[in-house]
Amino acid sequence: MDKPRQSFGSLINISFGFLGIQMGFALQNGNMSRIFQALGASLDDLPALWVAAPLTGLLVQPLIGHFSDRTWLGRLGRRRPYFLAGALLAALSLFIMPLAHVLLFAAIMLWVLDASINISMEPFRAFVGDMLNKDQHTAGYAVQTALIGVGAVAGSLLPDLFNHLNVSNTAPAGTIPDTVRYSFWVGGAAMLLAVSWTVFTTKEYSPAEMAAFDGEIDHSNTSTLRALAARGSGSSLIWIAAGAIVAALVAPLKLEKEVYLLGALLAGYGIASLIAITLAKSGREDNVLSHIVGDFSGMPQVMKRLALAQFFSWSALFIMWIYTTPVVTQYAYATTDVASVAYGEGANWVGRLFAIQNAVAAIGALLVLPWLAKRIGKVKTHMACLLAGSAGFASFLFIRDPNMLILSEIGLGLAWASILAMPYAILASALPQQKLGIYMGLFNVFIVVPQLLVATAMGTILKAFFPTEPIWTMAFAAVVMGLAAVAMLRVQEPS
Repeated sequence: MDKPRQSFGSLINISFGFLGIQMGFALQNGNMSRIFQALGASLDDLPALWVAAPLTGLLVQPLIGHFSDRTWLGRLGRRRPYFLAGALLAALSLFIMPLAHVLLFAAIMLWVLDASINISMEPFRAFVGDMLNKDQHTAGYAVQTALIGVGAVAGSLLPDLFNHLNVSNTAPAGTIPDTVRYSFWVGGAAMLLAVSWTVFTTKEYSPAEMAAFDGEIDHSNTSTLRALAARGSGSSLIWIAAGAIVAALVAPLKLEKEVYLLGALLAGYGIASLIAITLAKSGREDNVLSHIVGDFSGMPQVMKRLALAQFFSWSALFIMWIYTTPVVTQYAYATTDVASVAYGEGANWVGRLFAIQNAVAAIGALLVLPWLAKRIGKVKTHMACLLAGSAGFASFLFIRDPNMLILSEIGLGLAWASILAMPYAILASALPQQKLGIYMGLFNVFIVVPQLLVATAMGTILKAFFPTEPIWTMAFAAVVMGLAAVAMLRVQEPS
């Protein structure tokens, strides 16, 4: 049986919660560097402080994907309990974050906020696949991307809106401006309302209905667990050794202390895989760790090839979120004084630029991506948009007029639209339905790992080669976004 076709209104209901989630995400991305600097963080401290975001995603998303595949809570369904729980926690975090007066407290609240957003965000990707037949996947993810764009525009513009309402946009050192404070509170309320809309206007297919659509669903994971049990421990030991080597090089090479985290993560994965293999060999296969490691090692080929493009594209995006504010305020507004009026104006302009980027993404998702995908295919569409993003990053090296940076954001907006839609549209049609949640969660590993690399390594690179010239981070972003486009050459167009 095919799943019933959904109307355009139903497509909006399915993903409407993502509008609120993205408002919170945009407020986080556009203002956390400003909050950290306001509370006393230096430029080269920013990557370490931002490490919370990708690390929580790396830990949370596979777990939520695994459990949401196996959840059924009657009227609340499979994915919706996670939408609601994450939104409640994220809204609470957005209310508390602007009250921070200490840098450490703000950093801890970023961990809580990002973990909560990830709890809500991850199941939304699988939710589209659950609710739609394969011939509507592109449309479903395009509508989701458009709503993400609308939410991001709203979140990005909130501080500027409050500034126009004569709310104070500056604050004494060690405090957060009222424009940011009020924006976080409005964003928290909006997230909770938007997610509640999806929870109460949609009805998920029951396990029996899903079995009728996709065949009997089997969560035993027998084949991947057997393959895991047959593996030796050599690869696990290599990961552990790699982590130890990275950690050992920090002191002699005078690397930034964040690199220790990278070594710990490499070694941690090796230890986790070693434990999972040991459990599988002993016949104790019914555990979360063995299931996740087994699914990770048994990913479909198309997912492995898409993962490389994700790795490069999200490396560039994370550089953008960390460094756009320092770059624009220093080069377009000629200030590095975070307490100055010029810095506040520049930071607000970054919010407008992010809003423009997301508006382009929203329009592009509905009008450009479906039209282009029909003519040249999903893979070539994604390549073209990634190249547009690379050009957008490169333009930061030459543009000094704040208004002209709008041209940069057009290219970045097209890339952002495609990154949020095309890989998931390709994957949803190629993955087994019973593993959609876990595979979407594991796919996001290739989103958060590059962010961790940027967060741990970029501070070292910045301090060593251009400690007072953050503009070169944009050159690095342009290169890696271009590599993402090249990586798509290995991905086959889905039938």
